[in-house]
Amino acid sequence: MLSTKQFEEILYLSLKNGGDFAEIFLEESRGTVVGCEDNKIEKISSGISSGGGIRIIDGEITYYVCSSNASYEELLNLAKEASSAIKGINKNKKFELKPLISNLSYPIQRRPNEVPLDEKTALVMQMNNIARSYGDKIRQVTVRYMDSNQAITIANSEGVYVEDNRIRTRYFINVIAQKDGILQTGYEAPGGSIGFELIEKHPPEKIARLATERALLMLDAKHAPVGKMAVVLDSEAGGTLVHEACGHGLEADFIMKGTSIYNGKIGQKVASHLVTVIDDGTITGNYGTYRFDDEGTPSQKNVLIEKGILKGFMSDLYTAKKLGLKPSGNGRRESFTSKPQPRMTNTIIAAGKLPKEAIISSIQEGLWVKRMGGGQVNVTNGDFVFEITEGYLIEDGKVKHPVRGATLIGNGPQVLMMIDMVGNDLEFQTGVCGKHDHAPVSDGQPTTRIPEITVGGR
Repeated sequence: MLSTKQFEEILYLSLKNGGDFAEIFLEESRGTVVGCEDNKIEKISSGISSGGGIRIIDGEITYYVCSSNASYEELLNLAKEASSAIKGINKNKKFELKPLISNLSYPIQRRPNEVPLDEKTALVMQMNNIARSYGDKIRQVTVRYMDSNQAITIANSEGVYVEDNRIRTRYFINVIAQKDGILQTGYEAPGGSIGFELIEKHPPEKIARLATERALLMLDAKHAPVGKMAVVLDSEAGGTLVHEACGHGLEADFIMKGTSIYNGKIGQKVASHLVTVIDDGTITGNYGTYRFDDEGTPSQKNVLIEKGILKGFMSDLYTAKKLGLKPSGNGRRESFTSKPQPRMTNTIIAAGKLPKEAIISSIQEGLWVKRMGGGQVNVTNGDFVFEITEGYLIEDGKVKHPVRGATLIGNGPQVLMMIDMVGNDLEFQTGVCGKHDHAPVSDGQPTTRIPEITVGGR
């Protein structure tokens, strides 16, 4: 482990030829992956990934170098390499590294590295066997268990010094069922910034049955109606809407580039008065939770839209400085090989006051979307297309038969404006957000009503 004095020497060397800001990011990650496919364990991997990176910001230009060797000598070499690209004047920036201590506590009950590999393998095979037990309509089952323990150290020329440890555990099951040439999928993926106690919180046998029964249910579903209709998005649908159709547009790099539909709209009405959007990296146990972001900024709760009014954006240090914002603790990177960028953490539409049943019963004819899958969104204008993996017809306020093959087609900002009922039943889904690289996130929403949106289908 390097001393504070050594970190300072590396940072001063980084700024030798000029530059406004220098940063060191060190990482050591340990993890295990156990995968099952074709009715057998097909992957077991366990290992350590470690290294470090140095970033220098000089005006509008960012320089980033990294190495899997994070020794003092190698970091000095990286600092020389990065600083040699700058042809400026040493600004004689003075600083003293002072450790930051978080008051956020995330206790781990069972550290994954202390759980025997046999127990993790048994978990995976148990889920596979439960799904396969449903009969010959089950054509493919994929199960994967993952855990990680990431230790980070961050030091920068603003005097920030942070050490942190992040433990995450997750597993998923994907089931494909087939009947008469029709294929349907059931997918579940619980996870969190917690230890192996995840298995008690989300019992594998229950999760396996949910995924399998969804795939089988949708085999007999009728084709979804198409056209404009009222839609109820269930709290179990996950936060696809808030993440894809809204969240990315509120990341400050898109604002800085002028490519977000929310650019220049602070203080303006951008959603229904019933809609409050929050990104909160402090929520205990959620997959996108941490004490500090990957630049050493403390994690925090950021209200982005409050009762329909745009309040702020998610920023890293660079975009915050360029836009005159307070850093929001959203500077994230996949590993030491990547420089940070603004990313979501745990992003939600805040809960309202109505029970789910009241929202469903208000629909004379429409669609109840219980689960959403993947989709596409255009950050510039907010247009989206989302797959519905489990949906039901609503007639006269009653849930009728399931429907398949449906998609939601719309515009994120317009949909947020149209929401006219918000439930009291906020739920989260875990995922991995891809934005040049990947980062663990959670998205959530309560049951919401959209009075009219286009439903696509056959």
